[in-house]
Amino acid sequence: MKTFFAIAALCLSAGFAHAGGETPSNPDAKVYFVNLSDGDTVQSPVTVVFGLSGMGVAPAGTEKENTGHHHLLLDRPPLGEGEDGADELANGLPADDNHIHFGGGQTEVTLDLPSGQHTLQLVLGDAGHVPHATPIVSEVITITVE
Repeated sequence: MKTFFAIAALCLSAGFAHAGGETPSNPDAKVYFVNLSDGDTVQSPVTVVFGLSGMGVAPAGTEKENTGHHHLLLDRPPLGEGEDGADELANGLPADDNHIHFGGGQTEVTLDLPSGQHTLQLVLGDAGHVPHATPIVSEVITITVE
């Protein structure tokens, strides 16, 4: 099963190779959930801690090589998929209930989520909220809130 997910992640990464904005990313960069895993059952409010390796965190508007800021996609298709997927990659992430911005350079958030299943994905954005030329995205995880 782990092999399947590794192959799927590799295919997704290859698909993103020419997607995203103009800001280059470190090819070794990774964004991930520090305290949550796919399939976790949690209580609300839920604290979500963001992890990043291979690049640094900087507030929105900061144009510094190998930096970006976090975005949390909540209860929506993975980055680049769904109705607005192409626009997200080329023009930046909207700010709404399903695209939560952390333009101040925050690395965690506490969310009041209703009971049920929720999907989460982290996306690193450049100074203008656009995913990097090779997007830095986490796996999509599903959590259950009791």
